[in-house]
Amino acid sequence: MDVYDAIRTTNACRYYTGKDVSDDLLVKVLDAARWAPRGSNKQPVTFLAVRDQAKRQGLHDIYQPLWDGIMEKYASGAIGAGFKPGFLEHVDYFAKHLNEVPVMIVVCAAVNQLTAVDADLGRLSVTGGSSIYPAVQNLMLAARTEGLGTTLTTILCLAEPAVKKLLDIPDDIATAAVITLGWPAKPFPKKLHRKALAEVAYLDTYGATLPGA
Repeated sequence: MDVYDAIRTTNACRYYTGKDVSDDLLVKVLDAARWAPRGSNKQPVTFLAVRDQAKRQGLHDIYQPLWDGIMEKYASGAIGAGFKPGFLEHVDYFAKHLNEVPVMIVVCAAVNQLTAVDADLGRLSVTGGSSIYPAVQNLMLAARTEGLGTTLTTILCLAEPAVKKLLDIPDDIATAAVITLGWPAKPFPKKLHRKALAEVAYLDTYGATLPGA
């Protein structure tokens, strides 16, 4: 598959078949992840692939009440939705069937090897994950190339101690995300819906027109 096609069609897959993912494919997509760029080449990221049914159920049992709490906030208006009709139903289905996804990949990072260079700017730090999430994207694009669906969720980070206890993750290792991996039950989109390039890319000055966009 052409890399540009993979980029344009890698969606959040929330519906999976029950078909297993082979060891060879799992190794292949994880191998793609490790080639991502990392600051100073420290390579702080590790991946824990969870196949065991009891542990997948354990992750589901941690995830579900967290998601239910978020749904309650949407319902009460405590947090705004603004989604297309039906969107939350798809995400709710994903949460309720999380334990049925054949592989969950817990993305881990050695905290002492991460640097948040914007930590003192008086706003939410966004640079600390710069050595983590390129590897996540590599994994998801590799999976798409193989016909596998993925979804990235960070909700389980809200219950990091419980996740670490379940999976015996060391104290000095942080959980950065969980990626579900499996065979999609629905076709991939022909093209994702995104803002026009002219709305997100500028030239020389923020907001200035980028020729050709």
